[in-house]
Amino acid sequence: MKRPDLNCIDLNCDMGELPEAIADGTQESLMPSLTSVNIACGGHAGDEQTMKTTVEQALRWKLAIGAHPGYPDRASFGRLELELPMVAIADSVFEQVRALAEIAASCGTRLVHVKPHGALYNQAVRNRELADAIAKGVARWSRDVMLVGLAGSSMLDVFREAGFVVAAEAFADRRYEADGTLRSRKYEDALIHNPEEAGRQALSIAERGTVVARDGTEVAVNAQTICIHGDTPGAAKIAATVAQTLREAGVALRAL
Repeated sequence: MKRPDLNCIDLNCDMGELPEAIADGTQESLMPSLTSVNIACGGHAGDEQTMKTTVEQALRWKLAIGAHPGYPDRASFGRLELELPMVAIADSVFEQVRALAEIAASCGTRLVHVKPHGALYNQAVRNRELADAIAKGVARWSRDVMLVGLAGSSMLDVFREAGFVVAAEAFADRRYEADGTLRSRKYEDALIHNPEEAGRQALSIAERGTVVARDGTEVAVNAQTICIHGDTPGAAKIAATVAQTLREAGVALRAL
């Protein structure tokens, strides 16, 4: 099995989350390997200065810029599942996206996409009402933006029904369960730390539209974009290896 559009794929990374990585150059060191960035915009992480600096770095590397809204829970980095009213989630998503959009505009650019973060993303994979709240929050700002969600999940259907163009996402540095969901971070083997292994998984996603789950099951993940997490130890090496592996196989890296 091959992806019908295997000639190109987007390579994205979650950024603007770690002030120390911004200050010491670690964050920007990932950018030569990428085509898109998802910038934390004040929920789980990020403030006006980190957003502005990350936008400016992304522009230097000619990367597409997207918003990365999460639960307003900095203590848990947005990775703790919360039970909030849907209207509160929509309000929070709107405010986060609007904040980054205004900073992007001040830098002479615009947002291309929106990708939820952490627990907000993972809960929306299974919770259509939550996915709809995310879509409503973004729509209050604009529908002229792409929504990113987990490949094969119902959240993409909800986003489409809300009138958005969508991009299905798969992960180079995360392990999968047999049902196509991501292995929970509460397990030690949730992350792929080996750059070569991440490269092989990315190539399987790009060429075949599949990953091998923990139990050996081949899972369909027909995706337009592949994510690498910027806060993973050794992320710059992982990103460089993934990009090199894809390019050497003839897969062009192109922004959404």
